[in-house]
Amino acid sequence: MQLTAVGLNHQTAPLSIREKLAFAAAGLPDALRALAADAAVKEAVILSTCNRTELYCVGDAEHIVRWLADYHRLDIEEIRPYLYTLGCSDTIRHAFRVACGLDSMVLGEPQILGQIKDAVRVAQEQQTVDTWLNALFQKTFAVAKEVRTGTAVGENSVSMAAASVKMAEQIFPSVGDLNVLFIGAGEMIELVATYFAAKTPRLITVANRTLPRAQELCEKLGVNAEPRLLAELPEILHEYDVVVSSTASQLPIVGKGMVERALKQRHHMPVFMLDLAVPRDIEAEVEDLNDIYLYTVDDIANIVQTGQQARQKAAAEAEMMVEQKVAEFVEWQRSRQSVPLIRALRDEGERARRQVLENAMKQLAKGTAPEEVLERLSVQLTNKLLHSPTRTLNKAGSQNQNLVDAVAQIYDLEHPNNGL
Repeated sequence: MQLTAVGLNHQTAPLSIREKLAFAAAGLPDALRALAADAAVKEAVILSTCNRTELYCVGDAEHIVRWLADYHRLDIEEIRPYLYTLGCSDTIRHAFRVACGLDSMVLGEPQILGQIKDAVRVAQEQQTVDTWLNALFQKTFAVAKEVRTGTAVGENSVSMAAASVKMAEQIFPSVGDLNVLFIGAGEMIELVATYFAAKTPRLITVANRTLPRAQELCEKLGVNAEPRLLAELPEILHEYDVVVSSTASQLPIVGKGMVERALKQRHHMPVFMLDLAVPRDIEAEVEDLNDIYLYTVDDIANIVQTGQQARQKAAAEAEMMVEQKVAEFVEWQRSRQSVPLIRALRDEGERARRQVLENAMKQLAKGTAPEEVLERLSVQLTNKLLHSPTRTLNKAGSQNQNLVDAVAQIYDLEHPNNGL
């Protein structure tokens, strides 16, 4: 078994596929236990975000691909074109790059590091992490810290969540005077709501399909926030100056007619609307209405990319640092692979020492002179320790020059070259 990673991300798969292979946070512990219980997997960490699902394992890559398909009840051939499977060195490099924000949609974004730490914490709680993955991710966290402090790759990085507030501030003088409505209660809404909450708006409302999840998010925000059901949107939409939506609905939730009625009740006071969902939550025709400022994920890209060119230059430096750290970790891995052999060699030497020592003690008990006992002990110990390498060299003769050279290097010997 070797270190491997199986996954897909925003670069290799559309949202429709990423959704099918995502792991819900509540079900992640069970998934980890199921994966690690498989005989073909010794260690496992599952990273699942809105942009990527990745399984870092010590195990067989093809077996992990089959497990992933079976777990989500999908045909393996349906997902295989979107997956990447990485070998040992590539897995190390990929983990380092992801943690540094070099593989993110927004170059240098910091949220992914926290998400990786959460994934590792859950795996540790489920005891699916051992020597190799623990070492990999401890090194990963150290590399990410060094890259972020030693380069400018994360400087001026603006997340979509932060950009949402910036866009609203371009229309309204103060977020603190606004009523803000969030439609949905998923990861993206939680991020955006956190940024808006920091501006202490007059009112925050979270409308969700289920009230408990909306209530949970409102409690997290710690401001004047109230939960509502999606079914109430037609009655309450007119109360809000800012509407941000991100759900998994396959059909629009907010239609043109609903917005027209809300505008009449608002006496045509402007509304900022941000649709972060794919497919859209807000009908595209809403954009045609006066007093509505509707933006989508594509519209927010320009703000998100602020400073991107400067970060690209820093990214080249970061990539060089990553390559250096990969080489260091691979070298450490190789040294660790020698540990069992070193331990076995020392155990063999210890057995030989005890055996000749036991014989020496018996000779001393019989009254043999100490000088004679020491002489015998030294000869016996030398013979025992040199027996295996001598026999191996005799068998190898001149047919295995690599072995002969290895023995000469181990014992720091010069051996004659017979010119053959």
